[in-house]
Amino acid sequence: MSTRVFIPRDSGALSVGAEKVARAIATEAAVRNLPVTIVRNGSRGLYWLEPLVEVETPAGRVAYGPVSAADVPALFEAGFLTGGRHGLNLGLTEEIPFLKKQERLTCARVGITDPVSVADYEAHGGYRGLRNAIRMEPAAIVEQVTQSGLRGRGGAAFPTGIKWKTVLGATGDQKYVVCNADEGDSGTFSDRMIMEGDPLVLVEGMTIAALAVGAAQGYIYSRSEYPHAIAALTEAIQGAYRAGFLGPDILGSGKRFDLEVRVGAGAYVCGEETALLESLEGKRGVVRYKPPLPAIEGLFGKPTVINNVISLASVPIILDRGAAYYRDYGMGRSRGTLPIQLAGNIRHGGLVEKAFGVTVRELLYDYGGGTLTGRPIRAVQVGGPLGAYLPESQFDTPLDYEAFVAINAMVGHGGIVVFDDTVDMAKQARWAMEFCAIESCGKCTPCRIGSTRGVEVLDKVMAGQDREANVALTRDLCNTMLYGSLCALGGMTPYPVLSALNHFPDDFGLPAAEPAAAAR
Repeated sequence: MSTRVFIPRDSGALSVGAEKVARAIATEAAVRNLPVTIVRNGSRGLYWLEPLVEVETPAGRVAYGPVSAADVPALFEAGFLTGGRHGLNLGLTEEIPFLKKQERLTCARVGITDPVSVADYEAHGGYRGLRNAIRMEPAAIVEQVTQSGLRGRGGAAFPTGIKWKTVLGATGDQKYVVCNADEGDSGTFSDRMIMEGDPLVLVEGMTIAALAVGAAQGYIYSRSEYPHAIAALTEAIQGAYRAGFLGPDILGSGKRFDLEVRVGAGAYVCGEETALLESLEGKRGVVRYKPPLPAIEGLFGKPTVINNVISLASVPIILDRGAAYYRDYGMGRSRGTLPIQLAGNIRHGGLVEKAFGVTVRELLYDYGGGTLTGRPIRAVQVGGPLGAYLPESQFDTPLDYEAFVAINAMVGHGGIVVFDDTVDMAKQARWAMEFCAIESCGKCTPCRIGSTRGVEVLDKVMAGQDREANVALTRDLCNTMLYGSLCALGGMTPYPVLSALNHFPDDFGLPAAEPAAAAR
């Protein structure tokens, strides 16, 4: 009987030698005449243990990691195909504390299934949500998503059901479903992990969205820097067509939905939904004025649902288990779970899916294990390059959209980048302005000019030139960008700048801020 061995095809695992490990295991098994079936799964998200090799045993999957090609002969000698003892043996995968304490709803199959196998996807609960949805009226599907409390996971946190209801009610001879897979925020990789590790959950989520609003065509807009995700998505979509889950007659229902992948050219601003639509239409990626909203006049001027990967990938479980099941996770108006990404100077970097309400401190220490350097954590940036820097005094803030707004921060896409006490926060603030200047589409003056002037003014602050006046000028400039920019790129650049000024004044050569001032 052949033993199944799971080796990730995830690009994070590939970057540290997973392909070599797969070849070494196949070669060693052949030399020893041992029947082995290698399954290329997605990563479980324990990136400090990659390449993580799992062996299927009667007791469950046993994990070994991090495995190098040089380790393979010794693993065979130790009988790893039957879960044998070895220095790299981590025990049963599901019992690893990092995984055991998570609530994996959206990422339930990531790392477990063959990502591009429709049969494997169905065997692990896939397409149950679509089968339910196909028997429902469109308005009933929208109501389930609305009642679940699902909000956009791309950063804006707009209620998904309301967006879908708007598109359902809009008139048009054609409607579209667009997935924003242009994951460009620093320290984020949950979209990539879904697309590489469970692409069919995204395909299913988009198909359900199409049934809900009456759309016949969908597009996944991926960044060009994700070749492995693009390949996995393409193969998964082809499999879905063959199995009758896409095309002119979905599961014999007479309803049509076609889906394809489109690749962007690397502009950060195309993560903004209207710039993405411009790019998808073959134009330069520039932000559109609103109104009209994309739900009314979106792609090619037609009503369009546009959600990010995690939003759409969360839909199948809602239609499978029901709105109440999903809504029972979380706190306040933040319902369900969020795949959180731990990156930067962190000992255990990776993906943690938890219900809203977990604190930043729990994520950093209970899951992340503190810094890789062993030094104290001084600051974390939550929500990508435009997110606020949180000092240690705010680490007990629960992961909740409203709780973060209350401290002038944002949850965003759920990325957390960690810095130890050697970080220069003035340089980080300057980098935020520089990033905005480089990535601005140039359409509005506050973003285009404000970010450039912001770099110049911060340079003067850091050089000690008329420091108080230039700090005041920086704050005034941030105020203009915050309230005058056309989109979130310019409008949110003040978050990292002001949080650095407020919480880490020493790095700018300033006296400690009064509590009231720091709160502004």
